[in-house]
Amino acid sequence: MKTKEFMSFLHILENMKCNTRHSWTHTLRRESVAEHSFRTACMALLLADEFPELDMAKVIKMCLIHDWGEAVTGDIPSFLKTGADEARELDAIHSLTAKLPGAQPMLDALYAEMEARETPEAKFYKALDRIEAVIQHNEAPLSTWLELERGLNLTYGVDDCAPFPFLDELRALANLETKLKLAQGDAAQP
Repeated sequence: MKTKEFMSFLHILENMKCNTRHSWTHTLRRESVAEHSFRTACMALLLADEFPELDMAKVIKMCLIHDWGEAVTGDIPSFLKTGADEARELDAIHSLTAKLPGAQPMLDALYAEMEARETPEAKFYKALDRIEAVIQHNEAPLSTWLELERGLNLTYGVDDCAPFPFLDELRALANLETKLKLAQGDAAQP
């Protein structure tokens, strides 16, 4: 890899710091795509001992790269994302990985594994991706939620977390926080 190509790629990835997600932080600031990816990867790192059967280094890589396409497309909330949006994001991912010819085979293989969601690592990454979004919503003031999120926050990622007992328990805890927040408003801040 040439340093100039690498620098150019880093400039594109900087958009992940600038592009915001639908989610908000507890300080009423929009969450960036990079912040979501960072905390998702941190979750994987911190749970490595809980899941020794998983290749957690691979899961962390998946968490770090899963939203690279949004550096180009921006974030579209899952409840608004269409098939055309997903295709556009996948095209953006392939355009990005093509800029890194030495790493492209590894990155494209990771993306293919993530898309297929057949391996335990891909399933685990996706569960983390979804539960992190739920936790972030619970941390944000209720005034930032759309009406449909009041129900969605109780169901989003439940099936993804179910195969992993620790994540299933964490998801149940997140549901309790959601229910408390809905019942008490922002006074129930986690």
